[in-house]
Amino acid sequence: MKSIGKILSYMILILAAFVSLFPFYFMFVSGTNTNTEILSVPPKLSIGTALLDNFAILQDKMNIAMSIFNSVFISVVYTLLAVLLFSAAGYALAKYEFKGKNLIFAFIMGSMMIPAVVMYVPLFEMMIKVQMTDTYSSVILPMLANAFGIFLMRQNMLEFPTALIEAGRIDGLSETSIFFRIVLPNVKPAIGALVIYMFTSMWNNFMWPLIVLGSEEKYTLPIALAMLDGNPTNKNYAVILLAASIATIPILLIFMVFQKQFVQGVMGGAVKE
Repeated sequence: MKSIGKILSYMILILAAFVSLFPFYFMFVSGTNTNTEILSVPPKLSIGTALLDNFAILQDKMNIAMSIFNSVFISVVYTLLAVLLFSAAGYALAKYEFKGKNLIFAFIMGSMMIPAVVMYVPLFEMMIKVQMTDTYSSVILPMLANAFGIFLMRQNMLEFPTALIEAGRIDGLSETSIFFRIVLPNVKPAIGALVIYMFTSMWNNFMWPLIVLGSEEKYTLPIALAMLDGNPTNKNYAVILLAASIATIPILLIFMVFQKQFVQGVMGGAVKE
């Protein structure tokens, strides 16, 4: 009976993996086929020979290199700033005692219930007043007000041994040195989870960059892909899927690098010993 149950479990897992991975396989393969092969019944599911032709058409319709650079630059800078700020905020809320700490944390958690779209108009007006529209900073800075990142790091910082912090103070380390030399190296799983979440959220961010960016040379990849959609009656799905494949690769690489830390970091604030 145990062997039968084990076989059934493996079969269910294999089926779930197939259902999850097949759309990605179809997307990558379709980028190498022609539009006719994709729309045929049944569609072609093997690797084709039209990859270079599709890429040439894609390059003609959009500046793919510039769009990738914009997305990579904005996402990487945002992720680095987010890791630094959210780690510091989570550390302060978890390990320091000061008046109003619980009220501040409650306010941060309450802000998670506010839909992001509600903030777009006042944020855009603010960017106009400070003359920051159509800049990388206008995309990055407003998005640093992220309650989930602070919550994630605080929950993981609560599990960090206070004795190590006290030992650092006894050894004469400054608070900054304790944070960078003792705390951060020991919360790598949480940082890995934060990197994946923040990089993915900014890489896929569409609405806010669309609102605040006005020039095509500043467009991120999601905006450029939306502009690529074209005529609904004459779409080149092969080119669109090739562009979508290119946009997916960085996300897959980030997750493959930080997947172990992601699982440990997400579970770190939820499991009590």
